[in-house]
Amino acid sequence: MKIGEIELGEKPLFLAPMEDVTDASFRYICKEYGADVMYTEFVSSDALVRDIKRSLDKLETFPYERPIGIQIYGHIPEAMAEAAKMAEQANPSFIDINFGCPVNKIANRGAGSGMMRYPEKMLDITKRVVDGVKLPVTVKTRLGWDENSKIIVELAEQLQDAGIAALTVHGRTRMQMYKGEADWTLIGEIKKNPRIKIPIIGNGDITSPEGAKEAFDKYGVDGVMIGRATYGRPWIFKEIKHYLSTGEYMPPLTVEEKANLAKRHLLKSVEVKGERVGVLEMRRHLSAYFKALPDFKPIRMKLVTENDYREVLSIIDNIKEIYQ
Repeated sequence: MKIGEIELGEKPLFLAPMEDVTDASFRYICKEYGADVMYTEFVSSDALVRDIKRSLDKLETFPYERPIGIQIYGHIPEAMAEAAKMAEQANPSFIDINFGCPVNKIANRGAGSGMMRYPEKMLDITKRVVDGVKLPVTVKTRLGWDENSKIIVELAEQLQDAGIAALTVHGRTRMQMYKGEADWTLIGEIKKNPRIKIPIIGNGDITSPEGAKEAFDKYGVDGVMIGRATYGRPWIFKEIKHYLSTGEYMPPLTVEEKANLAKRHLLKSVEVKGERVGVLEMRRHLSAYFKALPDFKPIRMKLVTENDYREVLSIIDNIKEIYQ
């Protein structure tokens, strides 16, 4: 599979962009465990154009993360075109347009998956972004706004004609949010369309090696994107690759392996964001790494209230001793 001239190999695995999750430290860990392609957290085009620091900070990527895309969202065509040019200056591998986020504060103002109600505007934005940058441009979107407007099969052709280099489709409508099961049948229909020449990446409910194998074998997608299942389990990429290559399950990680992973993640977070913010933003991840352990609540409370990263490292070492 290729995005533009970027060679990704066969059956690449993508880490989905997730706000407040897929920051640089989490991407570092996911790359270590086999993620082939990653994205920044999504960045507001309006905020970029207004030079808001938090959004500008999201543009920073690192050489070891490549190939990586900067994902932008918005509903104003001019702002999206300008934001794409700003993102290009940060030197990512490609630019991704978010037409898939379903949360109310984004979709209800016509951005993210809210754009599914305005396909002509979506295509206008896409064309402006494609024409405005030299990097490959990709799109992430959903099946449609609701059950009565699943427009993705026709829309995929139109997005391709607008010049995108790859398309990611989440197998739900916007109105479904993340409820119910993802429907991959229309993703398969896109792949069967002889007019479609760009890679199609499938997304939605990939939580196991078998699910990834079915996505490739049954629906014929070129790549698989994994989102929520990576949270507290970034090693899922390694599990999937092991299963695809051997047909067997990878042995589960031991508590010691999870603890060592958590320490690397914490240290990278502190390195990237400084001690105070690095510790605060790791709390959600640390809870997720160890959530399956029995009688864990007292230790969890220590993990999510301690502010000194050295003490957090010590607590993690104690977890290894208690649960070995």
